[in-house]
Amino acid sequence: EYMGGKNKKMQASVCGRNTFRLISQSRSILSQRFLSYSSSSFIKSPTSRRSWALFSAPLPIGPQTQQPGVRYLNLHEYQSQDLMQKYGINVPRHAVALTVEEAHNAAKKLFDEKEASDVVIKAQVLAGGRGRGVFDSGFRGGVHVCHSLEEVDHMAPQMLGHRLITKQTNANGAPCNALLIAERVYNRRELYVAFIMDREAQGIAFIASKRGGVSIEDVAKEDPKAIIKIPIDVRTGFTKELALDAAHKLAFHANAADVADQFQKMYQFFVEHDCTQFEINPFVETSTGKVLCLDAKLNFDSSSQFRHVDIFKLADHSEEDPREVAAQKYDLNYVGLHGNVGCLVNGAGLAMATMDVIKLKGGEPANFLDVGGSASEEQVYQALKIMAEDPSVQAILVNIFGGIMRCDIVAQGLISAVQKLDLKKPIVVRLKGTNQPIAVKLIEEARLRIVPAEDLDDAAKKAVNIANITQLAKSININVNFEL
Repeated sequence: EYMGGKNKKMQASVCGRNTFRLISQSRSILSQRFLSYSSSSFIKSPTSRRSWALFSAPLPIGPQTQQPGVRYLNLHEYQSQDLMQKYGINVPRHAVALTVEEAHNAAKKLFDEKEASDVVIKAQVLAGGRGRGVFDSGFRGGVHVCHSLEEVDHMAPQMLGHRLITKQTNANGAPCNALLIAERVYNRRELYVAFIMDREAQGIAFIASKRGGVSIEDVAKEDPKAIIKIPIDVRTGFTKELALDAAHKLAFHANAADVADQFQKMYQFFVEHDCTQFEINPFVETSTGKVLCLDAKLNFDSSSQFRHVDIFKLADHSEEDPREVAAQKYDLNYVGLHGNVGCLVNGAGLAMATMDVIKLKGGEPANFLDVGGSASEEQVYQALKIMAEDPSVQAILVNIFGGIMRCDIVAQGLISAVQKLDLKKPIVVRLKGTNQPIAVKLIEEARLRIVPAEDLDDAAKKAVNIANITQLAKSININVNFEL
């Protein structure tokens, strides 16, 4: 379905290093029938919720209609608004504050302008549900309306430098290192507007609703007719006619031309920046007929990083899993999970099959890690380093099919990495394919903590047993030392 699409830009994205995302869509159906990942602690943290998205079916409406399992750049609200403003997309007057003093000065500037009677102060974290969140300081709410400078001075120090816990974060919350100080907008009505990559349309689609400011998934479930969906032909784009039609369907009349112009600018931004999601909720209309984007969520396809270096430099890694950040630096496809058997595999499909067999043998995979078909010695080293530094990993399963990648090259990389890292964790290795006998001989002669396996079934059984022995020993404060 994807490969036959006419949208070349989408094809390029799908055919790139994120092959995992395509496989995961087919596997999502199988995993729901034959596996039970959801019953474990697998989906408790934001990272593992993203991981679970690799195995679960997408929701029918809203941003979830984009491909599951995509690794994308997610920007803070103030960063999104700054970028949108450059395209002539209407956003409230705002400023970002990294310190309490900057928050005071930004609010003062807005209060000094006669039109700004109130300001809104928003915690900048990459998670939804900020308004109902709680900071680790006990301060409640990540979004507040302030009527005076004194209120800003009171709230800013209770937000900056603290962690905000919302329904979309883990128990530790997300660090709040910045505040958005914006003018308060008195709107007449709130709407929902988004441009997304839509699987059904095999391209970009415009999604909108007159019911904004609330969860669009809930709206779609309660009243599907409230959702407006317009597929867009990438060859003609979001034309003025389509934009005007969308404006009229959303009950804009006298100002329909201005609204249509805003929609076209959004589409232009979406295409030129290789977005996977451009969501405005709420998109508001004031009493004067002016429309503004009060809250924006922009995601960018990571495959387009080489075209948008400046935008990707804005990435905030403080809220990401440090293991995933480290993996990205070396072009490793890594997703952290919550098991104790680390996986190093070449190929997304083989990696997922390996995880299935580990599960079948009673174990829990600690990660998804695909080193690709032509991994270098440095990549193998970095992959093992990530797992060596992960305290949850008790054993490592290396499963390599030597097609493009020769088994002896993998073996040399493994031996070198184990020696450099002085790796204490046992490694179970299953190698099949080109130069397999040479690889086996190299591993045997190295006399390291590397356990050979005949096939995947044997490898998974050994890795799970080793991990369980180590885990049980640690639970009663006994150290285990493996020797061959």
